[in-house]
Amino acid sequence: PVFNEEENLPKLAARLTTAIAALPFDDYEIIFVDDVSSDATPSLLPSFHESDSHIRVIRFSRNFGHQAALQAGMDESRGDALVFMDADLQDPPEVIADFVAQWRAGYEIVYAVRKKRKENVFKRASYKVFYRSLQAVANIDVPLEAGDFCLMDRRVVNALKALPERNRFLRGLRSWIGFAQIGVEYERQARLAGTPKYTLGKLLGLALSGYIGFSALPLRVASALGTLSALAGLGLMV
Repeated sequence: PVFNEEENLPKLAARLTTAIAALPFDDYEIIFVDDVSSDATPSLLPSFHESDSHIRVIRFSRNFGHQAALQAGMDESRGDALVFMDADLQDPPEVIADFVAQWRAGYEIVYAVRKKRKENVFKRASYKVFYRSLQAVANIDVPLEAGDFCLMDRRVVNALKALPERNRFLRGLRSWIGFAQIGVEYERQARLAGTPKYTLGKLLGLALSGYIGFSALPLRVASALGTLSALAGLGLMV
């Protein structure tokens, strides 16, 4: 997923190509999904494709958001395995080799676990609250400090694509769906350039998707509020 990453894209493309070309595969593809960037990103991405046929570009008709961009890339992917990663180089492309090693060892989902974050205190605290609160209320085991950066086998990809959910919280679905899974620790880097695109509002929206999709707590709260409202109404009628 790419949104206004003109400063990071040339370095990202170079590091991705180097990292993937070193892996033991006959072929590969890199799919950039442009979430309607307003900087130079829309002109940069086609030039990458022109110089390297392994690179494919998808551009949305409007800004649909990060999770929708991941979904679009997954829908268009054709490989035996798929890697999700962000475009700001906080997810190092070199970690993909560790993913592949675990995949070849038999794991069908290999997710990255952040052992250290090089981000500001507020953002680190926000993510800490998000992951721990989700784990506390969710009906599934969501690994702490595990974001979207992961590798998934084609069987997993096909199973996720078959699910009916519209507003998707993909890291939650990845945990829920089963299959052989393992975490790989890595050090999350500081953003190479530019400003973070995941604002507090977007993080809250992502958190709500997780709470609503994987916990019965919102339903219980709504039911309790409905009961209290009904009782209050009866009291007023009396």
